[in-house]
Amino acid sequence: MDVLHHLDKLTSIALVTTAALLCGLAMMRLRQPAIVGYIFAGVVLGPTGLAVISNTATVQTLASLGVIMLLFLIGMEISLRGFRKVYKTALSAAALQIMLSVGFAWLAGTLLHWPRARVMVLGFAIALSSTAVAIKMLEETGDLKTPVGRMTVSVLIAQDLAVIPMLLLVGAFGPVSSAATTLPLGIVAAKMVFSVGFLVYLVSFLSQRQKLTLPLTDWVTARLEVMPLAALAFCLAAAALAGLLGLSTAYGAFAAGLVIGNSNVRAALHTAAVPIQSVLMMVFFLSIGLLIDVPFIIEHWESVAVVLAIVTVLKTAVNVVILHLFLDNPWDRAFHSGVVMAQVGEFSFIIVAAGLAEHVITGDAYRLMIAVIALSLVISPMWLAIARRLHDLTRRRQRKK
Repeated sequence: MDVLHHLDKLTSIALVTTAALLCGLAMMRLRQPAIVGYIFAGVVLGPTGLAVISNTATVQTLASLGVIMLLFLIGMEISLRGFRKVYKTALSAAALQIMLSVGFAWLAGTLLHWPRARVMVLGFAIALSSTAVAIKMLEETGDLKTPVGRMTVSVLIAQDLAVIPMLLLVGAFGPVSSAATTLPLGIVAAKMVFSVGFLVYLVSFLSQRQKLTLPLTDWVTARLEVMPLAALAFCLAAAALAGLLGLSTAYGAFAAGLVIGNSNVRAALHTAAVPIQSVLMMVFFLSIGLLIDVPFIIEHWESVAVVLAIVTVLKTAVNVVILHLFLDNPWDRAFHSGVVMAQVGEFSFIIVAAGLAEHVITGDAYRLMIAVIALSLVISPMWLAIARRLHDLTRRRQRKK
């Protein structure tokens, strides 16, 4: 262990990268998402493991870049014209999921005497599902291009669109928020209204027209060596502009992704940006592993297990009820889609971290939620297999009767 503490920075980076790659490949070999391996690598190499990474500040900075790139690519991948065909169903499902999740969090908060801001943060975190994990599971089961897959992806897109307003709301919740302490409440509210209104306008504008023709695109696409840099620069420039305006940098990156995704250079810049995003996303999920407090989980394993079980079962039930009863989808389709979206998503980490930064949730609540979110991602494929097996058994018994 002492040897590990005296490794130079370059050796540590090489060791961490290799460990993340091997863990990712191992998970893929087991038909699990690679991100689960990255989280596991972070746990092993982090402060509660081998302590190869003791200074997490640099990793957290790179992880923040990973979040920005994730939102940028998600914006690029959203086909607004295709989404427009099913947006009513998708937005209705996402809105009901969020409202019911906040409602259940409110019930728990009433019993535990939580403030309303904490209830909202935890409700937001629980409502979101993992786009990366859900799509991976749909690919594994061969359902990505089926009606189940299309419905699931459309709801996931609607959830991704909801992340930005959620982050804006969380930023306004905190009693010690920099915005709240330096600006009047009216200006903070005006910023939130402007942010949501501009996003709605941008989505409506892009979905009703043909692809945008951006300046300098012919020059950029003709030079393969500068395309990755052009994609990264466009993303970071939009994030920086949003930050200068007092908005979330993630908001700017997502808006930039929407513009690029509905322009004439989408295919070229998307291909160029994916390798950068893959590396930064590895760092992001590695950083999640670093945040997992193994001694805390061991000490409070009963609480972690109970919350994980409640969240998983509750999300499955809520998803199935919404898709089947409220949106009139066939039972089988609603069940499959609901189980696929039963895990808690990667953006939930960001929501919870924002809540901690704004002093809305405590350190223990933060560690508990981080553990539950990470374990939810890990068990998601297993839960899908168990739920489908139970569903098949129930159908066989009903037929025999």
